[in-house]
Amino acid sequence: MYTLIELMQLSIYGIVLGSILTLGAIGVSMIFGILRFAHFAHGDLLTVGAYCGLGFLSLTGAPVWFALPAGMAGAAVVAVLVDQAVYRQIRRTQPVILLISSFGMGLIIRSVVQVIWGPDVYSYPGGIQRPWQIWELSIIPNHVWILLAAVVLVALLHLFLTRTRLGKAMRAMSDNMDLALVTGIPAERVIMITWIIGGALAAGAGVLLGMDSRLTPMMGWSTLLPIFAAAIVGGIGRPYGAIAGGMLIGLAMEISTLFIDPSYKLAVAFVIMVAVLIVRPHGILKGAW
Repeated sequence: MYTLIELMQLSIYGIVLGSILTLGAIGVSMIFGILRFAHFAHGDLLTVGAYCGLGFLSLTGAPVWFALPAGMAGAAVVAVLVDQAVYRQIRRTQPVILLISSFGMGLIIRSVVQVIWGPDVYSYPGGIQRPWQIWELSIIPNHVWILLAAVVLVALLHLFLTRTRLGKAMRAMSDNMDLALVTGIPAERVIMITWIIGGALAAGAGVLLGMDSRLTPMMGWSTLLPIFAAAIVGGIGRPYGAIAGGMLIGLAMEISTLFIDPSYKLAVAFVIMVAVLIVRPHGILKGAW
């Protein structure tokens, strides 16, 4: 019989994982909502951000949390370059062409990461952390900072979408692209901002995931399914739905280890995604941003 303590401990891990998935899922939803295609290279932007953060720390010797802004900046630049060099040229083609192209870009990005950093496993500096004991629960200090960082990033995104002119323009383009263009919204600028934010959030997820585990060239690819599951469960194209989807998937993946082997956690994300699509094809949340 599983105890309440075990359930609470796994729930803590699930909230931490959910906060990481949320950042990646928001980026996927924003790109889909405005550009109308599923970006399968998004996981590799996560990897780029994690390694850019590691490279910045190696070059400067800065404290570990400087990896977050450095990684976000690096991945944002890569996302914009990929869009301008590849996606912009085929943006008006069928979405399936963009989707297949994103698969190819993911392979290219992954290969570049392996060429620069090699196939070895890396970790951020910080050493072994002694967990805090609260009641009978063990709280790893990094988990608190990961959760706080994710909350701050989501709050900043909310303020941007609701309080700034460009944020409102992004929401308008997601709701009705043709009407938004007629009203004079600068489409190319909005698309560029979308890639900057999407890449930065993916990098944020990558840096936080690296702080919680290890860095490998495949880390983004292995996280892509839970990220897409979170975006679809919340309602693809709806960033706020991605928050609910990310937390649901994260909690389900961790709590499922009470009943199944941990190696099947990814399958849990897929099962939940399929179940939600059958019951609510539009995801948990309906409507606009």
